[in-house]
Amino acid sequence: MALKLRLARGGSKKRPFYSIVVADSRAPRDGRFIEKLGIYNPLLAKDNEQRVRMDLDRVKHWLGQGAQPTDRIARMLEAAGIVAKTERSNPKKAVPGAKAKARAEEKAAKASAE
Repeated sequence: MALKLRLARGGSKKRPFYSIVVADSRAPRDGRFIEKLGIYNPLLAKDNEQRVRMDLDRVKHWLGQGAQPTDRIARMLEAAGIVAKTERSNPKKAVPGAKAKARAEEKAAKASAE
């Protein structure tokens, strides 16, 4: 049985509220879970200590049992200092393409000529 530490959505429409749970990876997102480990309220400010609350002892226990955190949970655990920070892929989506670079060079050349 593959275990995951993941978020289970609750709350009403446009007012999300998440439970941090350990569940079988095959179970539905909001369905059956083994244990509730904490809560995550994305509507609170990022510096609010009530935004993410979890039982760190139980999280460590489940990580020791082989549970794999999802990406969002891994980020929360990194912030809490439980999991070592990992390097993530950073695609170069913001880098302009070849045509945009050529236009920028032409514009710079035209500006310097004037």
